[in-house]
Amino acid sequence: MPGAPSAAESVKSPVPAAGLGPSQHHWWSDAVLYQVYIRSFLDSTGDGVGDLAGVRAGLPYLSKLGVDGIWLSPFYPSPQHDHGYDVADYCAVDPVYGDLEEFDRLVADAHRLGLCVVIDIVPNHTSTAHAWFRTALAGSPGSPERARYHFADGRGEHGELPPNNWRAMFGGPAWSRITEPDGTPGQWYLHMFTPEQPDLNWRDPRVGDDFERIVRFWLDRGVDGFRIDVATGLFRHPDLPDSPDPGADERARDSVNPLAWNQPDVHGVWRRWRAVCEEYTAQDGRERLLVGEVSVPTAADQARYVRPDELHQAFFFDLLSAPWDADAFRRTIDDALRDIAGTGSTVTWVLNNHDQVRSVTRYGDDTGVFGATRARAAALLMLALPGAAYIYQGEELGLPEVVDLPDEALTDPIFRRTGSRRYVRDGCRVPLPWSGHASPFGFTAGTATSQPWLPQPAWFAEHTTDRALMDTTSFWHLYRDALSLRSRLPQLGTGTLRWLESPRDVLTFVRGDGVVCAVNFGEQTVPAPLPGTPLLSSAPCPPGLLPGNTAAWWIDSLTSL
Repeated sequence: MPGAPSAAESVKSPVPAAGLGPSQHHWWSDAVLYQVYIRSFLDSTGDGVGDLAGVRAGLPYLSKLGVDGIWLSPFYPSPQHDHGYDVADYCAVDPVYGDLEEFDRLVADAHRLGLCVVIDIVPNHTSTAHAWFRTALAGSPGSPERARYHFADGRGEHGELPPNNWRAMFGGPAWSRITEPDGTPGQWYLHMFTPEQPDLNWRDPRVGDDFERIVRFWLDRGVDGFRIDVATGLFRHPDLPDSPDPGADERARDSVNPLAWNQPDVHGVWRRWRAVCEEYTAQDGRERLLVGEVSVPTAADQARYVRPDELHQAFFFDLLSAPWDADAFRRTIDDALRDIAGTGSTVTWVLNNHDQVRSVTRYGDDTGVFGATRARAAALLMLALPGAAYIYQGEELGLPEVVDLPDEALTDPIFRRTGSRRYVRDGCRVPLPWSGHASPFGFTAGTATSQPWLPQPAWFAEHTTDRALMDTTSFWHLYRDALSLRSRLPQLGTGTLRWLESPRDVLTFVRGDGVVCAVNFGEQTVPAPLPGTPLLSSAPCPPGLLPGNTAAWWIDSLTSL
């Protein structure tokens, strides 16, 4: 594979063991993980879709980058209505991605390189193709088979209206009506995303028991943890009442409806899963991780999910959504460190993921001039903060969002259900460019006519992995150098942050007893907080100066600060 060293060149220490005492270090507390969106990482079969064998081939590349592990997007059997987040079987691999034997080889190879493996799990809903749902359709109203999901009679004279007024996050009503086995119009079932993703009813104890078995199945195969999709979901208000603002989720494309999300019962599930993880840790000393997709209004709300007996981590999305503004970033960082770090967890920072516009595009102004420089600065800022961080594939290549995919190429269910391109996620999921000057850019092992599942633009040639590896000024080298320093400097990772006095539009903070990070959010060059050449900078820094839209790190004894 282009840019990938041999395994012998990339061997690191084994996946670190857990710290079992309160004063010991937990491997996850300051880890940097790389999100692999499998469909778009590397295709080993020539069908235009990435697969597990492609991920395995790319592991030396990721080890060379310097990350501590990977998070794999869903690879389970699925009709792919939402690209794997509609799961038909939680204990198998979709043939398009490989099989369980290939998965086992991937885990073994990752561990040999010192990389942990975290897999995506989707407990909020299944696919309509799942055996549980097919059995529910064959059952009768009020039957145990239907109790696994939210089935309800409709309102109106003949049950022709949905049971309540909720709207789905991906557009349209949150209820769909079924035809009963006898052919008559029947009950309705709840789906907060798409009709192909029926919501599970976690008030049925069988659902919790089944998912404990699923969690154990994958832990027995050696995974190091789980990224939990929609971790604020699972439970709905028991009465399923009308909402005073039924379209809130649809407008925001987020979990906003308080009757459908963030119910207090969900915390019992995470305590149960944490106990399972602790059981495995006690057996071999290797700590398993639970990291949740927790979308809640405030950092204080998120802190309730990472209490000592619940999730180890929860993605902190507020940094991702903050505008390019020094005050906004400082408020966001302060809120997280105050509310989340106080639980004994660490903040889990992200700037990109498979659901969001890429930072290079997000930080650009109307002319598109500043996006790349600001994204580089934001990366250095994130990697200097206390806690853990996740990097989304292609972030290390400086990939912008692909904003001009033709309508006929779009696959996101948001577009299919609403006809609107707003919030459509395909643009950040276009397959990675590895090498060459034209599509498929080394992504697929097929013939020259094989095409990726989403079309790659011609300008991807400027962002290929082999080009990035050769250019010492590239995004890739910036990330690699930052990750290398982060692993070698004890002041970074976990620990304290102290703000220093700064000019307007500049944030400056010190980590531990000697690493200073400064970020200039403005456009004008300002005096640097320390003299001399910085240890690392996102753009060239003359001695004693910090240019606009630039971040830099220095080492200092702090005696003068």
